[in-house]
Amino acid sequence: MTSIEAWFMDDSDEDHRMPHKLNPNEPVSLKELENIGVFYWKLDADIYETDPALEKIRKDRGYSYSDIITIDKDKLPNYEDKLKMFFEEHLHLDDEIRYILDGRAYFDVRDREDRWIRIAMTKGDLITLPAGIYHRFTLTETNYTQAMRLFVGEPVWKAYNRPADEFDIRQKYATDSSRACFFWVERDDSSSYMVVRLKRTLS
Repeated sequence: MTSIEAWFMDDSDEDHRMPHKLNPNEPVSLKELENIGVFYWKLDADIYETDPALEKIRKDRGYSYSDIITIDKDKLPNYEDKLKMFFEEHLHLDDEIRYILDGRAYFDVRDREDRWIRIAMTKGDLITLPAGIYHRFTLTETNYTQAMRLFVGEPVWKAYNRPADEFDIRQKYATDSSRACFFWVERDDSSSYMVVRLKRTLS
């Protein structure tokens, strides 16, 4: 399975569209992302309308709703305000699922020690962020991306800026992510993967 590029961020105030890698770089593996509940697929964005792999993921995970957003100053109303809103650290009460159809972008997520991890998203990358995780989104220096947004049921757009620790979903995420193991397991009947989550009892 193709891996995604991610790394721990520096604390520079430089333009947030830049990579912000540490020196030397400290990469973050796909397994480390899975351990905080972030999951990833690489798909063929050129055939997203008829792609059986995407259809299978949607069916297996219940992603019944989708739409497409183009983030570009000439196409997105209130472009600057939207970018500022996307980059505010926040959480959602539902999973966030995004599939990059064109262009590039970054998702930043907090790890268990509250460090920022930057995830580089390019064409064909599909990612899920768990409900309750603190995160933010920004474009790269290209200032353009097009993404499919997927939801289980009706879409929920509400974001809760940090601090939002009072929500049950945040407390559940913080507790579960501190004691959970995540695995990718190949099914016998296909080449796709399913997620198995095992909780360990802490003594």
